[in-house]
Amino acid sequence: MSLTDAQWARIEPLLPDRTPRRGGRWRDHREVIDAIAFKYRTGTPWMDLPERFGSWKGACSRLRMWAIDGTWDRVFAALLAQADAEGDAGGGLEWVVAVDSTIVRAHQHAAGARQKGAPAGEPDDHALGRSRGGLTTKIHLASDGRCRPLAFVVTPGQAGDAPAFTQVMAAIRVARPRGRPRTRPAVVLADKAYPSRAIREHLRKRGIRAVIPQPADQAANRKRLGSKGDRPPAFDKTAYKQRNTVERCINKLKQWRGLATRYDKTATIYRAALHLAAIHIWAAR
Repeated sequence: MSLTDAQWARIEPLLPDRTPRRGGRWRDHREVIDAIAFKYRTGTPWMDLPERFGSWKGACSRLRMWAIDGTWDRVFAALLAQADAEGDAGGGLEWVVAVDSTIVRAHQHAAGARQKGAPAGEPDDHALGRSRGGLTTKIHLASDGRCRPLAFVVTPGQAGDAPAFTQVMAAIRVARPRGRPRTRPAVVLADKAYPSRAIREHLRKRGIRAVIPQPADQAANRKRLGSKGDRPPAFDKTAYKQRNTVERCINKLKQWRGLATRYDKTATIYRAALHLAAIHIWAAR
């Protein structure tokens, strides 16, 4: 479960200096990242981390500190930029993007976060909601054509998929050596939860080809209107077969038990854990 030497070689240059601002020295970054990854891969409570990882408080504090100052986001973004620069020969980023969401059950320990002292940007509901499954969180994400995550948006479990679509698309931002970051995929694949005109128009205005099937009720309504109905949207059945990449990406993430069930009280920390898993995936390419 520890980082391989190849993964560490990619990640180490992207991490902060080992001397914290207030003096002293941090524990070895690699040891701490392995401790955090072990906690989320196994779903182990912080206090039950094996002794070989050292103080659990140090690992927990590092996770929170880097979540608040944006370190996890920066490392993730840097790995995306490296993959995009390497191109296809190096297992680089593939810009046929699939979008979907998945529900995550929240453990009872995830409830009861204190409002006072919450990290900046933390939503009031902590991305927790009530649905038929109880207390849940929903992960909205986009993946590239090789089943690797590009962007995450975390909402309460009862939130709809379509309203979060533009947030997911806005979160796709890959830096390049020159010029502006790339934010536009070549193709976006999505299932029947994303069939609205607003979504199709959003993609059309940005010059992105949409591959989204039309639900049966929309097709029936169009036929009922006859010549007054709109033209059916273009749909490439062959390209749509690649939509399973986002489902396979979700499967990779949910192999981490601490992500498949949410134990974190704040959305900020849970989102940081998602980025940690994504960092492991991209560093292993």
